[in-house]
Amino acid sequence: MNKSAELNWHGAPLMGATVIIGIFDGVHKGHQAIIKKALTLNAPVVALTFHPHPAAVLSNNTGPSELLTLTERVHQLMVHGVSSVAVIEFTSEFSKLTPDEFIKLILKDQLGAKELVVGANFRFGTKASGDTNYLKEHSALPVYALDLESELGTSVSSTRIREAIIGGNIEIARELLTRPHQLIGPVIHGEKRGRQIGYPTANIEVSTNATIPSDGVYAGWLTVGTHKWPAAISIGTNPTFDGVRGRQIEAYALDQTDLDLYGSIAKVEFGWRLRDTIKFDGLDPLLAQMKIDCDKARELTRYHA
Repeated sequence: MNKSAELNWHGAPLMGATVIIGIFDGVHKGHQAIIKKALTLNAPVVALTFHPHPAAVLSNNTGPSELLTLTERVHQLMVHGVSSVAVIEFTSEFSKLTPDEFIKLILKDQLGAKELVVGANFRFGTKASGDTNYLKEHSALPVYALDLESELGTSVSSTRIREAIIGGNIEIARELLTRPHQLIGPVIHGEKRGRQIGYPTANIEVSTNATIPSDGVYAGWLTVGTHKWPAAISIGTNPTFDGVRGRQIEAYALDQTDLDLYGSIAKVEFGWRLRDTIKFDGLDPLLAQMKIDCDKARELTRYHA
């Protein structure tokens, strides 16, 4: 077996399971429908996925931004009922496997798949030359290909969710993901201006390939370890203050003034967009608006976990 086609297991390796196949970026409503179908087939379910994103390898760029880190993708797949996740490192070499080689080497030899569940637009093998009809004809396995748009009554795709997030339409993304969009990273030192003005924020450093919402102020949650706080979240360059700075992701845990989170891994979840980023004429109008933002965030998050 070529190393580029070996499986990296998260959870116990399982042979003879129902196998679902896809990138599963976001583990969104459509992916959840595939999992639900697989769970009706009376066998453990294994998710076969790929990392990095094939487009990043085939087009020699970074590919689309991620909706979830690989670790969080695995976690969400398991939350929704998958028993184990098998990850294939997607390389140029792996991309050259023919559809027949993929079926034999991966699905049969390594997974011993009992049956397969995929989206109707699933493609595989070199130059995406295999489709669901090929899979049905050549795998000698039961293959369930779901037309997700018909199943769900709406178009759900990682691309649509990504565009919604980047456009600031966080509520649409939340509906299609069935949970708030999240960013994860270490809490780093910033300018500490928030602490000076009574709103100490956690400055989150995220992957360069993360899907970051458009500049603005959001209501959501900040989680560190076992602690989860309602939060007001700011994304932008703090244009009210002098100086040139890059985009920052800052979360203020509502009513928490003595937290020391530096170096901790934090998760920020985006529930609602409150407003665009505004350049204020001084500190006083900024503070007045920040109080309004925090009051609104407190109200929105009060009845949501």
